[in-house]
Formats: sequence, structure tokens, C-alpha cells
Amino acid sequence: MKKLFAALCVLFVTLSAWAAVNANTATAQQLEALNGIGPVKAKAIVDFRTKNGPFKTYADLEKVPGIGPKTLEKLKTELVVSGGAVPPAAPAKAAPAGSAKATPAGTAKAVPATSPVKKP
Repeated sequence: MKKLFAALCVLFVTLSAWAAVNANTATAQQLEALNGIGPVKAKAIVDFRTKNGPFKTYADLEKVPGIGPKTLEKLKTELVVSGGAVPPAAPAKAAPAGSAKATPAGTAKAVPATSPVKKP
């Protein structure tokens, strides 16, 4: 039983060492450790992510200069795209009472509870 436990511990440590790198959170140094990524491509990934926001799909990485289908194929098991921090949407400003502006999509105007209802 002790041998099995020791083997499982070794397996766990080994697998955690091979954990995939997240393209949305990795530093340039972490990206450089990947197969086919050197300092220039790592910097390009970080710069692109900083300028354009987090990667939404794996294919978005092809938009990075120097990253193409062959590079992505090499990275398939080492790189993931998830959990990118998306800045929260700015809250909509309320229109002054009595203004003729349309209400934002997904909101409804309040109807006074005392509005008359005509019956035939």
C-alpha cells in the first residue's frame, strides 16, 4: 500500500510539472518555456494580449505576429486559453427624467401602477 501511495505521489508531481500554460495569464518567461516559443514570440503574445485583451479562442493566437498553424500545432498540449480577465462593462448612465432618449437594450421603462386601463 505504501508503494502505491508513493507511486501516486510521484505521478501527481510529474503531471503538475507538465501543466499547461494559460496564454491569458502567463508571463513572457513562462511562455518561453514552451516548445517553439522564444523570447520574441513570448513578448509578441504578451504585447498582443495587453493591446487587444484576452484570447477568447485558441485560434485567436494566430493573430499574434510570428504565430501560425504550425506553431499552434506544437503548442496544442502545452498551451491553453481560458479565464482571461475581461474588464467589466461601464454602467449605463441614467437619462434625466422626461428625456426623449431611448432606453438601453434589455431594460424596460417603468409603468406607473396607477395608469388607467380602459375596458370595452
